[in-house]
Amino acid sequence: MVAAFWADHADHEGSLKILAAANPTNTSCSVHSLAELYATLTKLPVRPAIPPEQAILFIEDLPKHLTLIRLDETDYLSAVRQLAERKQTGGLIYDALLLSSARKSKAKAIYTYNLKHFRELAPDLAPIIRIP
Repeated sequence: MVAAFWADHADHEGSLKILAAANPTNTSCSVHSLAELYATLTKLPVRPAIPPEQAILFIEDLPKHLTLIRLDETDYLSAVRQLAERKQTGGLIYDALLLSSARKSKAKAIYTYNLKHFRELAPDLAPIIRIP
């Protein structure tokens, strides 16, 4: 979503095309993605900086295009448990949570620029994990 929003991103065109074609009946994202998107957009090392008021306008528009998937306590504990059992650490938990949201929504495609981590965390979903 960062690439879709930020026009100077190298992958802007492809990402924007996917987001523009999205609708809530067939496209979703994790609620957690909204927080990650805000954090990333407002701290990108770009000039001019993306101000919070511009980032929130983009984020508030997303529910027109996407169904927001909410994880519950069981989903969070399951994701953390799976990482702990595999001895995986750190920020991989955030990717694991996104994959939990994809599973919950029964995603037919998962778009990311982080193929390595996503496929490592969910080898069973590897056929549907792709770059926009």
